[in-house]
Formats: sequence, structure tokens, C-alpha cells
Amino acid sequence: MIAYASNYSSGMRAAAPLAFAIGALGLAFGYLARAAGLSTMAAITMSATTFAGSPQFAAVSIFADGGTILAAIVAATLLSSRFTAMSATAAPSLGGPFWRRLGLSQFVVDETWAIAYTSDNRFDRRLLIGAGLTLYVVHVGSTAIGAVVGPLLGNVQALGVDAMSPALFVVLLKGRVASREARTAAAIAAGIALGTIRFVPPGVPILLAVAAVLGLTLSSPAILYGRDRRTDF
Repeated sequence: MIAYASNYSSGMRAAAPLAFAIGALGLAFGYLARAAGLSTMAAITMSATTFAGSPQFAAVSIFADGGTILAAIVAATLLSSRFTAMSATAAPSLGGPFWRRLGLSQFVVDETWAIAYTSDNRFDRRLLIGAGLTLYVVHVGSTAIGAVVGPLLGNVQALGVDAMSPALFVVLLKGRVASREARTAAAIAAGIALGTIRFVPPGVPILLAVAAVLGLTLSSPAILYGRDRRTDF
């Protein structure tokens, strides 16, 4: 978990190193979206409304392969399902009327959640807004650049942009596997996801991994914690 002072500028500074990877992914997405047949405005709109790299790349890949809009929506929805748990954690800290919470929830993505979830197990709204605004502007702006000038860059896939997203997840995970319990949960989730990835549709391995770890935690805490937490009460 990350410890930063609770203000907007701290969230911006924390997100700055991640902005380079987000920008590179945005450039690649803009280019690939145009190559798949989307217009420049469609690519920009998708980044502005979705603000999630893996669902966007999944949808564009389906378009490029001649898939239907329904298939693209289903794949993107499955890959976005992890944000449900993140939003549930963040919701009590967002505050304000429904429309404000709905707007702020747009900023709840992997990178901003990791920044805003602090070392004392709190979710900081100011950190979320600072980090979210920074990465949102970079994501949408780089998509626009990629969609407009991407064809001039040649084959961006040859630059290894497909490795950037997994590498970013590893960076975010590094500070969260310090305990034996966290490593156990991560190992179980990774094993399930890797074991099922070739046999089920995109996004389903993530759902299966999350469901399995959550089920183990609720039904048998000793599997993850080495003892039954229910005896503490």
C-alpha cells in the first residue's frame, strides 16, 4: 500500500511515473483503433468514456478480427469486472451526491486505486482525483495523437507495447505482496487464471481467479492465513 500526503498534487506526483506507460498505451490504442476501422473521433470517445486499457484493446482486437459489436462489449465488460470490487472499496470515501460519486468513480482504475488506497487501509479521495485527472488527460490525449499520427509511426506492435500493460501490473503488485497471506492469494489467483486462460473466453479467467480467492477467504480463512480467523471472536 502506498503512503502519500492527502492532497491533489500528491496524487498527481504519484501518477506522474505511470503516465509514461499510460501514454505509450494510449498511442498504441489510437493507432490500432484506426487500423481496425474506427474513426479518430470514435477512438478518442472510447478512451474518454471507457478509460481502461485492457477492455479497449480487447474490443479493438475483436473489431479487427471482424467480430460483432456485441462480442466486443461482452469482452470489454468481462475485463472491466474487476473494477466492481475496487469501486465498492472506494465508494464510502467519495462522498457527496450521487452524480458526484458517479463522476469520481470514472477515475477508479488499477493505477489510481493503488495510489489512493493508503498504507493505513484508507481510500483517499484527494489522491484519487489528483492521480485520476493526470492519467485521464494523458490517456485521452495520447489516444488522440495515436489516432491522428499513428500511421506515421509504422508498426507500433513491433515496439513491444503489448508487454507494457503486464509490466505495469507487476509494478503495482510489488508493494502488495509483502505478507505470506498476500503471496498465497496472489499465487492461487495466478494459477487459476493461467490454468484456464486457454479454455475460456477473455475476461473469464480473471473472474474465476477472483471468485476462487474470495470463496476461500470467506469459507476457509485458514487456507490463506494459516489459522481460522473465526476463532478470534
